[in-house]
Amino acid sequence: MPEGHSVHRIARQFARNFVDQTVGASSPQGRFADGAALVDGRRMTTVRAVGKQMFAEFTDDVWLRVHLGMYGAWDFAGEIEADPTIAAANGRMGQTNQRGVPMEEPILDEAGENSLASIGAPRRARVHVRMSEQTTGLADGDADFPPPVVGQVRLRLLTERTCADLRGPTACRIQDPDEVLASIAKLGPDPLVGDPREGEDRFVAVASRKPTAIGLVLMDQAVVSGIGNVYRAELLFRARLNPHTPARDVPVELLRELWRDWARLLAIGVETGQMMTMDDLSPEDHRRAMAHRDDRHWVYHRAGLPCRVCGTNVVVEEAAGRKLYWCPSCQA
Repeated sequence: MPEGHSVHRIARQFARNFVDQTVGASSPQGRFADGAALVDGRRMTTVRAVGKQMFAEFTDDVWLRVHLGMYGAWDFAGEIEADPTIAAANGRMGQTNQRGVPMEEPILDEAGENSLASIGAPRRARVHVRMSEQTTGLADGDADFPPPVVGQVRLRLLTERTCADLRGPTACRIQDPDEVLASIAKLGPDPLVGDPREGEDRFVAVASRKPTAIGLVLMDQAVVSGIGNVYRAELLFRARLNPHTPARDVPVELLRELWRDWARLLAIGVETGQMMTMDDLSPEDHRRAMAHRDDRHWVYHRAGLPCRVCGTNVVVEEAAGRKLYWCPSCQA
């Protein structure tokens, strides 16, 4: 499932390539034909991400809300101007000792996790995008733009030079301003939205009253926005916290540290396009981690393998229908 960093990256791409542009909209699949007709021909005025949801505003107070869910993704084609933060960070060291080592070529993840052309659920690129430095250029009279529709496209957004196709979302809705506010009010705080200290206080106030296991609370989007299965496992390991501990029994200072660590990891994810959760990597280890998911996590997807710290086998179990990875020794 796409986690919060992916949705923030998508919002940044729309901000660079669609905001202040008149947008054509269609629903090749037909399931969003009425909604597309309301957007078609309007100018996109702003876009924002909150947790795993994106909100795009168009003229006349028309809003588009998209929740990618388990399988959704946006595919971009044509001229794609990368957000400068993303373009600068891809292929560099980032936060938590992953910053400041520029590399000659961007490091692309083998699964396409940090692609600028397709952001969301992992998938092969469906459209051909010619990449050149930070921008994909269109030749004059390029017959490949807009690209042909491939597969079940719920919504296509189109400017003169950039195309974005949405496939497989859980939610794709037109909303008015009041409905947008109501949708956002249902979501927990996001470290990249609003005052992070206020968000921290909100998270701690709610989580500290929950009798539910902290491993489930971190996945509750009404408590904190954007955390999915990968970040949940990694945050708990980094805190050396047993996922079954009732949230109300977790010391307040540790809850605060969980929030602050989430803020750090989310920022790294947005900048690099990858859920990099390991610190203090050597340049060579960082390159390997940027290219291969199995080299960038402490416990996620490592069931049965030795813990990187203590050597105890990492275990996996079902928790509310999702796989939970943790080390029974380090997180005892």
